[in-house]
Amino acid sequence: MTQPFELPHFYMPYPARLNPHLDEARAHSTRWAREMGMLEGSGIWEQADLDAHDYGLLCAYTHPDCDGPALSLITDWYVWVFFFDDHFLDMFKRTPDRAAGKAHLDRLPLFMPLDPATPVPQPQNPVEAGLADLWARTVPSMSAGWRRRFAVATEHLLNESMWELSNIDEGRIANPVEYIEMRRKVGGAPWSAGLVEYATAEVPESVAGSRPLRVLMETFSDAVHLRNDLFSYQREVQDEGENSNGVLVLETFFGCTTQQAADIVNDVLTSRLHQFEHTAVTEVPALAVDRGLTPGEVAAVAAYTKGLQDWQSGGHEWHLRSSRYMNEGARAVPFWHGPTGPGTSASDIGALLAAAAAERLRAHAHVPRQKVGPSLLPDFRMPFAVELSPHLDGARHRLTDWMHRVGMLAEGVWDEDRLAAADLPLCAAGLDPDASPEALDIGSRWLAWGTYGDDYFPLVFGHRGDLAAARLAVRRLSECMPVAGEAAPVPASAMERGLTDLWARTTAGMTPEARATLKESVDRMTESWVWELANQLQNRIPDPVDYLEMRRATFGSDLTLSLCRFGHGPAVPAEVYRSGPVRSLENAAVDYACLLNDVFSYQKEIEYEGEIHNAVLVVQNFFGCDYPAALRVVADLMNQRMRQFEHVVAHELPVLYDDFGLSDEAREVMRGYVSDLENWMAGILNWHRQVDRYKSAYLARRSHGFLPNRPPALTPAAG
Repeated sequence: MTQPFELPHFYMPYPARLNPHLDEARAHSTRWAREMGMLEGSGIWEQADLDAHDYGLLCAYTHPDCDGPALSLITDWYVWVFFFDDHFLDMFKRTPDRAAGKAHLDRLPLFMPLDPATPVPQPQNPVEAGLADLWARTVPSMSAGWRRRFAVATEHLLNESMWELSNIDEGRIANPVEYIEMRRKVGGAPWSAGLVEYATAEVPESVAGSRPLRVLMETFSDAVHLRNDLFSYQREVQDEGENSNGVLVLETFFGCTTQQAADIVNDVLTSRLHQFEHTAVTEVPALAVDRGLTPGEVAAVAAYTKGLQDWQSGGHEWHLRSSRYMNEGARAVPFWHGPTGPGTSASDIGALLAAAAAERLRAHAHVPRQKVGPSLLPDFRMPFAVELSPHLDGARHRLTDWMHRVGMLAEGVWDEDRLAAADLPLCAAGLDPDASPEALDIGSRWLAWGTYGDDYFPLVFGHRGDLAAARLAVRRLSECMPVAGEAAPVPASAMERGLTDLWARTTAGMTPEARATLKESVDRMTESWVWELANQLQNRIPDPVDYLEMRRATFGSDLTLSLCRFGHGPAVPAEVYRSGPVRSLENAAVDYACLLNDVFSYQKEIEYEGEIHNAVLVVQNFFGCDYPAALRVVADLMNQRMRQFEHVVAHELPVLYDDFGLSDEAREVMRGYVSDLENWMAGILNWHRQVDRYKSAYLARRSHGFLPNRPPALTPAAG
């Protein structure tokens, strides 16, 4: 069969290395697969299939430094996961049989107990038998923290197969953002990262959930999956009828040719690898200093990082050699006639460095404060009507009084004119049209506090280039939110006074667990402001995927969603809120609002503030296109996210409710939560359309001058 497109030039600067214990792993995995019932008689594989796929070669390339027994165990894990994938395809996707697929998946977590002494059920098929054996052989040498992380990654890998199955049932192709998120779970690279820890070193539990370590894992995952999508397009899309493939997703989204989509996928892959490298050399060292990691812990993180790097180069080499994928023409001799043979697929250094340098330079070459004119506004898909609280006018007056009382109008960042131009009570009145006057005041103050902080950090710390002071400010803000009665610091700034007051009012009736959830959401927002400052100081336009995911934090979406859930009561289990469909619903709503803000604020940020954190600019930089073209891409993505929101409500949530056996009361609570999100999106669009904050005439009148090179004066709080 003719290949559907020409494979692109891959960015892969690290040569692949081969583990010397390859033959041992091949022989062991063949015996093991037969013992587990995966070969003759399984109906899925024969010996010839296992030989052709050569998972021993994959693992020998991706884990070049571990010893023989470790390589054999890791190879068994990969034999199992690929068998699971092919077994699920044959048994449930080709049919398709959703009920049987769910029943199959529901049993698998029982074979991964966190306590190895916990008994497991009797395996009923090769997938269960293989998982039970592998878990028992792996977890004794790993910490409880690793077991939890790896079990979660494995469950995501298994359960999100239902998302693929549902899309096949409906003939639905995901939008690009949805696809990236779900592919991480379905594709299993976070799971692979857990095995990298097994082969190299466990990351310290104290930083396992930090942004730098999370970004290393996510960029690793995205690059692995997007590379696989390029090599597997022919097999998955043309042979198996799959629609979960990045090339197909972009081909559909952009309405372009398969070749053009493949080239864009490769550009995203390259950008994710650049983000991996940037994080490894800038954010990880800063994390080690900030968290006070020991030399041994630093060495463990370094070994893990190198292990992820080895996996990238080794996985690429395996794709070039495995009969499982199309790879014709992907191993052309480098134009400069360098070395050839095993491990040299990435040695086209001349073209590699030229392309990489151009992309990296473009990310740092933006000239700030260019004239861009009034922000262009496309047609916004908004199927929900806006409603406003009848208590709006009173909330406006009370917010002004509160802002004066805590001192946020006396630091040189905002005054009453700026506060009025933002009109945060209008936003709060749309987000929660049924709010009482007291609840509307709380919502208005949270929005004002977050918006003020978002303006404050770049003007105060960004102008002075003082990242250390910004980190200290974030740490002190976190201490202003006691969870279990611990003492809070005496407020030393208007932001601290405002947060201390808001925290006391908001959390008075909360449990410690609810307070902890709310605190985490505020922490994520304030820490994201430091991330923005770091990029600003480097004049670095972010990678598109990293930008959109961090945009949710800078926009304060976690905070808003946390406040939406409070008061819903315990009728809805926490597992429902953590489920894939609900997270997909929330992320679609949040991304719509974030992108909406970027569209309206383009002139304010690009022309008047010298900002680089704007989705339209990120798209301009990535594609090398002009403002109108980038705006069309962002607008299309916004509208796709809205359609996804509607799709989840109509098709995925009813199935979720049935899967969890939710009561009538719980279903009504969830309907209320969906209504809250609809109000949230409609209210935010209405607010952007009405306020002066983003309008060209107001910006021309109130463009912000630089602050003096000193902290704002601290004004004592009034009584």
